[in-house]
Amino acid sequence: MRRWRSRLCSWIGLSLILLGGLGLWSPLVREGWAQGVPSGQPAPILQRVGIDQKLNAQVPLDLVFRDESGRAVALREYFGERPVILSLVYYECPMLCTLILNGLLRSLRALSFTAGREFIVLTVSFDPREGPELAAAKKRAYVRSYGRSEAERGWHFLTGEETAIRRLTEAVGFRYAFDAETGQFAHASGIMVLTPQGRVARYFYGIEYAPRDLRLGLVEAAQGKIGSPVDQLLLYCYHYDPKTGRYSMLIMNVLRLAGAATVLALGSFMLVMFRRERRKKRALHE
Repeated sequence: MRRWRSRLCSWIGLSLILLGGLGLWSPLVREGWAQGVPSGQPAPILQRVGIDQKLNAQVPLDLVFRDESGRAVALREYFGERPVILSLVYYECPMLCTLILNGLLRSLRALSFTAGREFIVLTVSFDPREGPELAAAKKRAYVRSYGRSEAERGWHFLTGEETAIRRLTEAVGFRYAFDAETGQFAHASGIMVLTPQGRVARYFYGIEYAPRDLRLGLVEAAQGKIGSPVDQLLLYCYHYDPKTGRYSMLIMNVLRLAGAATVLALGSFMLVMFRRERRKKRALHE
């Protein structure tokens, strides 16, 4: 056991050294995780990075961006009927943005809901230097990997001017900073769910988004217009925690449901036994 632990520690140490030497460790530290700032790294640029929750804040739907084809589009074109998942990334990001999009892709694959049918996905670059060509390349890759035909009209990749980008990111509380030395952005990782009217409904942090949480977030944002009675039952048992960006179980509601189910089961059992006893008595009299 000691020899195994020693070997494991040696491999971990060697891996960290290699990551540092290859320059792969610094982007992880620089770009940050979860709600923005990795612990123990007080770099000044990271103090300007994070996600400030602005639940129920209105996104300015008059903002104009460019879609993958280069067409000028107002955000309102994507709202009105269905909830919207918003991911803020930049397309030439060397690491974290790809992890965010890959995590979102995995969650979308696990959902029975489909982008373009029950909801819309907006991926917006916060780098004003990027244009429709990069957006189109990203869309081709992710729509192909998603593998559902509706995604062509349900998952959009946008680019825009600095003013529009700033207004959008400020509206949802997404803070990022440009590092002139590396030519890259320091930024947080997470996605947001918006209502059909463009209000911020839910935040999900990190690079992995539990499909159950994402589904419940979409159902709540749509105010029950999508989903099933089972989803409504789950929403009775689970509560969104803004601090963690996750749904946690409401014990009291679960106990109430369990109690009601127990009473119903006992009542059904007693009714069946009562009817059976009556049939026996009738058979004896006959």
